[in-house]
Amino acid sequence: MRDVALLGARLLLGGYMGIHASQKLLGKFHGPGLEGAGAMFEKNGLAPGKQMAKAAAATEITGGLLTVTGLASPAGPLAIAGVMTVAAAHNRQGGLMAVRGGIELPVAYATLALTLAATGPGKYKIGPPLPGKLTAIGAVVGGALAGALIARMLTAEQPASEEPAPAAPSAPSAEQEPSAEQEPSAEQEPSAEQEPSAEQEPSPSSSAEPAT
Repeated sequence: MRDVALLGARLLLGGYMGIHASQKLLGKFHGPGLEGAGAMFEKNGLAPGKQMAKAAAATEITGGLLTVTGLASPAGPLAIAGVMTVAAAHNRQGGLMAVRGGIELPVAYATLALTLAATGPGKYKIGPPLPGKLTAIGAVVGGALAGALIARMLTAEQPASEEPAPAAPSAPSAEQEPSAEQEPSAEQEPSAEQEPSAEQEPSPSSSAEPAT
């Protein structure tokens, strides 16, 4: 049962790595293609973008094949863990959840890959495992490469945050200038109603002469 579960996990992880690689290279499965992936890589400080996208796709294909077959274990899961760590750093601004383009899926893939690297591929595999020394060397080299790529992404954002663009001086708006509403209006001038009217003047009918 344990070996069957490990085989299923390997097939799942390796299959999805192939899908992600085809999204970058061929634009399959609603992917951006090489042009879109390259532009996205360069936007995050990983230039040249197309070469970086090709390298990421090659790592996903190689790691996926090695994981599915169990060949040279744990080289495949370690390669996937490295590329998914970089992908998680790429998606960090989206937050925790995948619905907003966050780190949820890369972290899940990396966790599964590290679990397979620690447990081994199980009984159903092709070829012998990788020797211990080569595994250690590969883990150190892959970790250093992933760390360097993450550092490039982080340092690419520092100039924009340290040197904010000066705000353009704002011109006086129409609200600050004297408006027609602030000038004396016709309503504030003495009106005809305020002047003595004919009704207030003595009329002929209201004279002080005695009536006969």
